[in-house]
Amino acid sequence: MRQMTFVADSPVWKGRPAAATGRGHRGALVLSAVAAGLMAVASVTGLVSPATYHDPTAMVSMLRGFDLVTAVLVVPGLIGSLIGVRRGSLTAELVWVGLLAAAVYTYSIYVFGCTFNALFLVHVGVLSASTVALILALVRLDVARVRVRLRPAAPVRWTSVLLGLLALGLGAMWAVSSLRFALTGAAPVSSSLVETDAMVHLGYALDLSLLVPAYATGAVLLWRRAPWGHVIAAVVLVSGLVHQVGYLVAMPFQVAAGVPGAVRTDLAEPVIIALFLIAAWLLLASLRPVRGDAAAASTGPVRP
Repeated sequence: MRQMTFVADSPVWKGRPAAATGRGHRGALVLSAVAAGLMAVASVTGLVSPATYHDPTAMVSMLRGFDLVTAVLVVPGLIGSLIGVRRGSLTAELVWVGLLAAAVYTYSIYVFGCTFNALFLVHVGVLSASTVALILALVRLDVARVRVRLRPAAPVRWTSVLLGLLALGLGAMWAVSSLRFALTGAAPVSSSLVETDAMVHLGYALDLSLLVPAYATGAVLLWRRAPWGHVIAAVVLVSGLVHQVGYLVAMPFQVAAGVPGAVRTDLAEPVIIALFLIAAWLLLASLRPVRGDAAAASTGPVRP
């Protein structure tokens, strides 16, 4: 009969590796490292060689803005979070899955929204590796650990309200615009970025099918203080922050490329980024630090 033991803040079976965060995620960690390497190659190539892309100038300049954010923010952040996950950090694990979700969203644009280019297979590799890694990471994630670590008085409902507003606002804007097109033929509106019709269509499809349901689900579960609500909220807030920064950075790229109608910035964007930062900080800060968690995870099971 197997004996129940505890490691740091979560129960494990005696004899089972305590570093479930690291060892249990081995496949996801390997795929994430592959994705990070491919993203580094793709983003640097796109920055130093704009001729790699064969799309309209507005699209090329937008992609190069995304490349800069990927090279400076996503790749280093992903590598750092992988190191933290190997050391048993729950915060690093939540950041990790958020950055994987950001890669899935961003490289869906490269794969499905662009014409063929020399980096096509690299972009497909990033999308595939990030998607499978995200699925494996979420399947192996120790949700009970999130429940134990969550502070009883954590103000998670503020984050829940923000996610609910994002779901309602984004969903309503894109739904109304789509219905107006169906009734009047008026072109759907998008962001302040200059985008092709195909890119607007892809953005609507990704947001309405992925982001809006994720925002809504995270809001409901987080309001009920369910552990999965914490996980989903971390995924959408970290990935959303990357998307917002990419959107802000792409604007001056379009201006520098001389795209007609391009604007240098969106005045509302810094406020939106600040809200994402505050919400993500509140969410991650609501987890109680457990002394010796990483050490216990690296040394094996500890008897009560």
